[in-house]
Amino acid sequence: MGKAYEVPEGLTIMKALEYAGFRFIRGSGCRGGFCGACGVIYRSPGEYKLRVGLACQTTVKDGMHLAILPYSPMVKPIYRIDKLKPDLGTILKYFPEIVRCVSCNSCTKACPQDLEVMEAIQAIRQNDIARAANLIFDCIMCGLCSTRCPADIRHPYLFQLVRRLYGKHLLSRARHVELRVKEIVEGRWEAEFSKLMKMSVEELRKLYTERKIEGGEK
Repeated sequence: MGKAYEVPEGLTIMKALEYAGFRFIRGSGCRGGFCGACGVIYRSPGEYKLRVGLACQTTVKDGMHLAILPYSPMVKPIYRIDKLKPDLGTILKYFPEIVRCVSCNSCTKACPQDLEVMEAIQAIRQNDIARAANLIFDCIMCGLCSTRCPADIRHPYLFQLVRRLYGKHLLSRARHVELRVKEIVEGRWEAEFSKLMKMSVEELRKLYTERKIEGGEK
């Protein structure tokens, strides 16, 4: 961020910034690489390339130059998922930029989750929504792929739509979950809930540790 700091070797960028006295009031979340809030752009010593990563995962190097990217600015489309069809036509309506993809693979190289981002884009273009949804299931919407994309694809919101289309229209229903929700709504478990609410912490802990696990041992 334009200033030099001396920090212990081996720290992540996030820990190094805090060691130097920087207080995170934004751009920091889970600190475990799962929320995507701490995007950074950096250049390592002796390299001409600008790289991207997550501050909670990337280790500092002597002479590293970096800047924090708290978010990737992009327009979020508004839609009603139950009114949409799970096909390429729907996706192109909201994300026409995917036709500009040149398969440079910069998005995949930027992904801190090591997802096959470009492959997912190609699956979408081939109208294979199910395959695309599974390829980017672990997307944390950090936006680092979009910062490197020459086609200006809004990957986080695109993948969010793809996952929603898959879950709403293509994924098989979990009937056992629907049944259990119905039982809860009908009040079948109210007596059990009331009993649990009256237990002490010690009683709940004992009940939990001694529970029978389906398909396993106590």
